[in-house]
Amino acid sequence: MPAPSAPARLGDAAGTLRLLAYLAAGVTLAVLDHRGGWMHHLREQVGVVVEPVRAVAGLPGRVADSTVDNVATVAQLAHRNDQLRRELLISQARVARLSTVITDNARLRALLDAAQRGGLDVQLAPILDVDLDPTHQRVVLDAGSRDSVREGQSVIDAYGLLGQVTHVGPLHSDVLLITDPDHAVPVALARNGVRLVAYGTGRSDLLSLANVPLSSDIKVGDTIVTSGLGGRFPPGFPVGRIVALRPDESRAFLEGDVRPAAQLDRGREVLLLRSNRISLPPPPMPPQATTGGPASAVGMAGEPGGAPTTTTATQPASTSATPPTETRTTPSRAPDTAPASQTPANPPPGGR
Repeated sequence: MPAPSAPARLGDAAGTLRLLAYLAAGVTLAVLDHRGGWMHHLREQVGVVVEPVRAVAGLPGRVADSTVDNVATVAQLAHRNDQLRRELLISQARVARLSTVITDNARLRALLDAAQRGGLDVQLAPILDVDLDPTHQRVVLDAGSRDSVREGQSVIDAYGLLGQVTHVGPLHSDVLLITDPDHAVPVALARNGVRLVAYGTGRSDLLSLANVPLSSDIKVGDTIVTSGLGGRFPPGFPVGRIVALRPDESRAFLEGDVRPAAQLDRGREVLLLRSNRISLPPPPMPPQATTGGPASAVGMAGEPGGAPTTTTATQPASTSATPPTETRTTPSRAPDTAPASQTPANPPPGGR
């Protein structure tokens, strides 16, 4: 093998010297950095200079990542928004339904409370259809003959009289409301018992009084109730309240407007009275005279339009002049003086 030439040996020696110099420089720098920390400061300064370059170089990647994240976030938010909107609509529908249920429960509770307070024998019937035409005020009930509904039954709600059953089918029945133009209700003033008749007007919020005598003790604000005359409606049920009074065209009588007590234009259930023979407290009557004589004998007949009253007088058995029969009928208004031929020789106590 031939010996290396002189230039080759010189090149190898130079490379070895450079390597030793690099090693020496590295060791020196490491020792100096360890002792003085000046390389750390140098790296910090270089980092400050290089940071803008690195930020610009990484900007496209960050923009791409941000765009992808934003697109995904918008899609998620849109989906969540639609979901929340659907849930809100469902919740609103449930709240509306609950409000209706609460109202229905309150109405049913009022109906049942009214029946319990009055000790009424009633049955609950739902309303199937309503006809409030000005010429035809009626409702159809979802109850018929199979539910023991019969013609002539009185229909009420929690506040007063609604009407009466006029037609009964196997499944449904028709109720004529008191506001129907063809309907009339015998009524009486709850304050003093004056008897009147309330007529339907074709409006669900109005009844009328006609041919009211000018001398009647009646005024705006009086409550009228069923009088029980005719046997169609039981006595004592509220019919309405008088809201206006005025003279009629002849100026000989009064006309009145009555606001019905029953809620004719609302509600989904009514009460049917199974019997019209109901014992209710009578309306308050005017005070009667407590002393004997004609005033106590007349009693209720002294009122306008009062019915005749039968008065029976008693006489001790020892009085021989007493007529054999002392029962007589006193007219509605007793005359101030009676013929002499009608006066017994020895009038009994309390007689005329």
